[in-house]
Amino acid sequence: MSQGQGKGWTDHDVRSLLRTFSGSQIDAANTDNAVGALQPVGADNAAQRLALLDDFEQAGINWIWATDADARLIYMSASAALRMGKACERLVGQPLTSLFEIDSELPGSQSSRPLNFQIAARNRILEQVVRCTAVAGGEAQWWSLTALPKLDAEGNFLGYRGSAKDVTLEYSRKLEDSRAAEFDTLTGLANRHQMNKRLDAYLAAFKAAKRSCACLLLDLDKFKAVNDTMGHPAGDALLKQVAERLTSIVGKRGEIGRLGGDEFQIILPDVDDRGALGELADKIVSIVSQPYPIDGKQAIIGTSIGIGVAPFDGSDRDELVRNVDLALYAAKNGGRGQYRFYSSDLKDDATERAQLLDDLRQALDRDEVDMFYQPVVRTEDNLVVGCEALMRWEHPDRGPVSPGIFIPIAEESSLIQVLGAFALRRACRDAAAWPDSVRVAVNVSAVQFAGNDFLDLVKDVLDESGLAPDRLELELTESVLLGDSVVAGELFRQLKALGVRLALDDFGTGFSSLSYLRSAPFDKIKVDRSFVSSCTLNDKNSLKIIAAIIGLADALGMETTVEGVEAFDQLELVCAKGARYVQGWLYAKAMPCADLIEKLQSGEYSIEPSGPDRYRPGRRSVYRRIGVVHEDHRYEAILRDLSVTGAGIEGLLGVPVGEQLVIDLGKGQLVLGTVTRSDGATFGVEFETRLISDGAGGLCTRHRVSPYALAAAGMPLNALKGNGYTQVLSAPGAHSKPQFLEVSATARAA
Repeated sequence: MSQGQGKGWTDHDVRSLLRTFSGSQIDAANTDNAVGALQPVGADNAAQRLALLDDFEQAGINWIWATDADARLIYMSASAALRMGKACERLVGQPLTSLFEIDSELPGSQSSRPLNFQIAARNRILEQVVRCTAVAGGEAQWWSLTALPKLDAEGNFLGYRGSAKDVTLEYSRKLEDSRAAEFDTLTGLANRHQMNKRLDAYLAAFKAAKRSCACLLLDLDKFKAVNDTMGHPAGDALLKQVAERLTSIVGKRGEIGRLGGDEFQIILPDVDDRGALGELADKIVSIVSQPYPIDGKQAIIGTSIGIGVAPFDGSDRDELVRNVDLALYAAKNGGRGQYRFYSSDLKDDATERAQLLDDLRQALDRDEVDMFYQPVVRTEDNLVVGCEALMRWEHPDRGPVSPGIFIPIAEESSLIQVLGAFALRRACRDAAAWPDSVRVAVNVSAVQFAGNDFLDLVKDVLDESGLAPDRLELELTESVLLGDSVVAGELFRQLKALGVRLALDDFGTGFSSLSYLRSAPFDKIKVDRSFVSSCTLNDKNSLKIIAAIIGLADALGMETTVEGVEAFDQLELVCAKGARYVQGWLYAKAMPCADLIEKLQSGEYSIEPSGPDRYRPGRRSVYRRIGVVHEDHRYEAILRDLSVTGAGIEGLLGVPVGEQLVIDLGKGQLVLGTVTRSDGATFGVEFETRLISDGAGGLCTRHRVSPYALAAAGMPLNALKGNGYTQVLSAPGAHSKPQFLEVSATARAA
């Protein structure tokens, strides 16, 4: 080391260090004595011991270091400095804490005090593993430091005298083991253990601060088919690409983990906006569903998502994850490729679905499932060119059950084969009585299409009904192409050989690979109603997509049917983009076969469009109890219809137009509305903030309001009794005289 006060050590300093470690007194006079090669090294022979120290340091087994009273380095073994890639002269005089730090990534380091604290406290340092921060080239190095505080005869602190050794190899392995315990080795994402720790930490910290935390659970659809047909290496490659796509979508907004298999989890701190969550879930479904290039082939999957928000859907991890899992289950059973928010209604979902499946089986046996037909109209002359066959089921206790509910339930069991065969037979039998110019379109489930006997079923049905093959149109979704493409291609060829027409349904909402249109012999593309419903609502992209699909079909020599046209403004827009065939309520709703035949008796069936000039988004008939809050009073009322922008309510007399009300939709969903019409006990309100889709065909508020936020805003909490806010309603509130007369449902019925 270099000489000089405060910069380096003399031989005297080194001998002093030796005394610290040996406890012996060294006679400085012996430093110059020669040592015979075979003579033992005596405790009083400083020169020989100094030579041994040099050999020891050069061997790299351990190094020697020392600091002054200000924790600045005054000595370090030359071989140690060489290991760091720096000259000793550059290290001497540097604060020890600028050269080393306790690495937070090391196992157990979270419980260790920082190195600067230990040095400031003049604590004994015993095999403390630290990361070198001054290594040339940025190489990762970990050393183990041991040191004792050096005191003079009066007890004054002189600095540290210590040793060090390189433990990089050992701790690199420990870091790998630690990472393997908390991270998924395949995708690099956090594993289940780490995600559980993170979610526990968020919920514990956020509970006291009354903050929210969203949790998304994802399950890949059709992943097993990829594993089975392309092999497990392809499945692993696909999972890596899924992880990359999720990371690019979520970014730094949240944390992503792979829980195992094809299940992923996303944690989003401080997010409770269900509108934003729905948009994110839609984006994930869309991007994850795009084709994956693997070994020169394309793998296609989808994903279903369950969503929950703490504290509304669970205040601890077990409760929240359980409820999000229920939402995921509902999304998968609702048809896959979609998301669901958790709702308390989902708690008995499994039991209800099992009962509904049993009821459906009995309904088929008793011939209680019927077929309705919605016309497809040619826009140039309003002539009916075909009808789509739609199943209808009137449950004796539940009333009408949507096909969107009972068909996915049937797909989970062998009942879908029975249901599909029934639909095909009934539709072809009915259509045989129609004019020859009118075709019938029958939806075919992907499960039914993949069955071994589907081709034979089509042949038998055509023979039994006598329907010309070119009058039967099989509507298929892109999901039929997710299985074995070779088998699907052969089935397409055989169906076309029969003369049957093929239509690609819901185009643009799923995977939408153009390779389908190149390889599958479709005669028609159906534009999904979701684009039509938004094309008049300042959504220019929807109209562009409609135009692009129509143009693509024209270029390929295919027909296009635009679904879901309900108003004249929609009809004008899609016709301007080239739509020649339209299906929707503006022309006709689905009707029983007897009604259709009555209208077709003339041999030609022309429908003049009739409906609203402008499309009103999503207004649907409902019947359920809600609360209406005015000043400090809560009234019970009945919700009659609901849309994203307003509602029709019944049950209050004397509500004036222009009055502001708080509509309590339940479960913390409060929305401010202004009365726009009033007629007796019925009135309509326009919402200040639009509702959003709940992912299950219903509507919900973007945010749910906590009672604490309401109290801070001055809301009279007395009016919210019975809505889950009892914990903050103990304080008495002001009571004014009710301004409206509440009319009970019983009184209205009488």
